[in-house]
Amino acid sequence: MTVIRLHLSVRDLTDADLPSCGWAGSPKHVRELVHQIRRAEAGEVDYLAVCTPVGLPVAVGGIDYTVKSGAGTLWQLGVHPALQSCGIGTLLVRSAEQRISTRGLARAELGVEESNPRARALYERLGYRAFGRELESWDVEAEDGSLRRYETMCTLMRKDLV
Repeated sequence: MTVIRLHLSVRDLTDADLPSCGWAGSPKHVRELVHQIRRAEAGEVDYLAVCTPVGLPVAVGGIDYTVKSGAGTLWQLGVHPALQSCGIGTLLVRSAEQRISTRGLARAELGVEESNPRARALYERLGYRAFGRELESWDVEAEDGSLRRYETMCTLMRKDLV
């Protein structure tokens, strides 16, 4: 087996990254990332990019500081499909936790779709524990540009960072 090592860095997502983020979701989702970058500039969120040495994002995810008092809420976490199960998600989550701690907050929370046991296993391995369930929904864009409402049940998870 050949082993390839990549040196990855974590930084804020920028407008210049968006053309390279098509793997992260529909064109609508990527367009909406502009809004999240503006929210990051205002200090409401952090939106992170895990990047290769040439600066290409291979994982992205946000931390919203406006959802719960005293916590950072992780959301829209994603790793390029070709690079999943390589430790990049762990790097992304740990980097997000560091950002939360740097803001003086002691808790991270997230919701994971119940249809995604691999993601839940990752969060549990990183110390997150379930504390509830919640129905979530958002618009998704089909290839023809039409929108449909997607609904899913999520398990709510949290981790104390102290």
